[in-house]
Amino acid sequence: MVKGKTTNGLMRHLREQHGISINGSKHKKELLNMGYYHGYKGYRFIRHATNKIPYNNFDEIAAVYQFDLNLKALFYPNIMLIETALKNYTLDTLIKLGPVDFDYIFSHLLNDYKKHPVGSSDYRKKLKSRLNLRNKFNTAIAYNYSQEKAFIQHFFHTNQPIPLWAIFEVISLGEFGFFLQCLNEPTRIDIAKDLGMHTTSHNQDGRIVEQIIFLIKELRNSVAHNSVVFDCRFKKSNPSSRLKSYLQNETGIANIMFDNIVDYFIIVIFIMKSLGISKTELKRLVRNFHEESENLRKNIPASVHTSIMGSDLKSKITQLQSYI
Repeated sequence: MVKGKTTNGLMRHLREQHGISINGSKHKKELLNMGYYHGYKGYRFIRHATNKIPYNNFDEIAAVYQFDLNLKALFYPNIMLIETALKNYTLDTLIKLGPVDFDYIFSHLLNDYKKHPVGSSDYRKKLKSRLNLRNKFNTAIAYNYSQEKAFIQHFFHTNQPIPLWAIFEVISLGEFGFFLQCLNEPTRIDIAKDLGMHTTSHNQDGRIVEQIIFLIKELRNSVAHNSVVFDCRFKKSNPSSRLKSYLQNETGIANIMFDNIVDYFIIVIFIMKSLGISKTELKRLVRNFHEESENLRKNIPASVHTSIMGSDLKSKITQLQSYI
């Protein structure tokens, strides 16, 4: 059996094998708090393991680690607010269109597949997505019933159809995105209009809201599970050019490509502004984000800061303030 290294052994390993200055009780406590594998191993590169950060001193690693923690603390409550609000706005729109029990919605509104010729590849693909959605919802309902969620059990025990609001309480943000994806086009457009996110130039088919949800879902999951976020390594797919163009047009901010964390911060501010969050609160969030970035800048080489935050960070922050 291979014997593991003690913390002192790991510090010696960092000095001798990686050329990082790490000494004393302060560094030892910081390494213990962040962990060698979650901390140093997770924060030694930007986006890809081959793109290593040229650390010289353990203080630089600690600064990046702390920056990442503070980013998650900044993002978390606001993404939770966004998730709840988007579901509630959707419910508010659907209530105007008829009953909001799932069976009615499934039959009358979750029928985007019908716009395609029967039996075509698009028809089959979207019908399959609709059926998969029902399975996902049933699985979530069954799990939460078994976990004795009172509001789920209530509808079963009183022989009532489960309303959509109860289902929205127990599904993930990604599953909510799939729900929007299966809605027919007029309903998607109504939801986008109620959110103030509909434009004929960028949202002809009403898909902007679901695209935004699928984009922030990856950030939301990383923040919620304490994964690394500072370098956007959570990004699994490239957002559509239409979504990027839409956000650039709406905010007046150029070069939103989602390669740096500032772009995800921009979309969070954009959604919160659409939800009616006050200018005072949005400006406070921008100040906090900028302060965290400046604190990081003071503790790592300028070139590393640019690699993490992008060369256009300053202009984006200025343009974001103007947008607010």
